[in-house]
Amino acid sequence: MSKDSHPIEPIEILLVEDSPEDADLTVEILGDAKVLNRIHVVEDGVEALKLLRQQGDYANAPRPDLILLDLNLPRKDGREVLAELKADPDLKLIPVVVLTTSGADEDILRTYALNANCYVTKPVSLEEFAKVIRSIEFFWLVAVKLPKLPS
Repeated sequence: MSKDSHPIEPIEILLVEDSPEDADLTVEILGDAKVLNRIHVVEDGVEALKLLRQQGDYANAPRPDLILLDLNLPRKDGREVLAELKADPDLKLIPVVVLTTSGADEDILRTYALNANCYVTKPVSLEEFAKVIRSIEFFWLVAVKLPKLPS
């Protein structure tokens, strides 16, 4: 490594997903990505906000570069999480991809009004789900320049 090169930092991804099957599949697909990444999974909105705020068990958690957020979560739903994080000056610049089964117009409009960066409806078939995750991977981990925020 030359003196001008820097070690490649992995992209930190927070996956907020209460379906173990969807979480496992997403982690598996992103684990095969050509882009170095680390995925942190939490199952509900309360845990997501604790991790984002580095509270309790998450005191040493890295700040995510990208959040994949389900809407229909236990304890605190994704809409509430999105509203809180976009209202927080320390967190609001983290890109949020809403990844949910809901295709309801009201959910789409509300999440964009809450400043989600994009809204993706999860397909039902395994093959289509994998394609969607790979397209998110390509766009957000390869094509887009993510902001590097202080930890």
